[in-house]
Amino acid sequence: MDFFIQTAVAANGVDTPSIWTSMLPLVIIFVVFYFLLIRPQTKRQKEHRKMVGALNAGDEVVTGGGVLGRVTNVGEQFVTVEIADSVQIKVQRHTVSAIVPKGTFKDT
Repeated sequence: MDFFIQTAVAANGVDTPSIWTSMLPLVIIFVVFYFLLIRPQTKRQKEHRKMVGALNAGDEVVTGGGVLGRVTNVGEQFVTVEIADSVQIKVQRHTVSAIVPKGTFKDT
């Protein structure tokens, strides 16, 4: 049973590990999560906010639903996107997932 439960040791002269030694693995795990998950996600969010803020009429975009079109009107919260001749839809600004190169819309 000593394999699962450590035997009790008298406290005479035995050093107990410090609080920092026992917290070190948790700190290392947090640092790894920060650099591998949290930091890249905030960087992507910052780039997306910058891209959405720079939307102009005439930009060709892809929405979050995969709709390809050309921006015809930019409002504070909504963007009007022309997806075919005389067919326009209004979408929220933050649903624009990417700005595609000019000419992509007419090539399809």
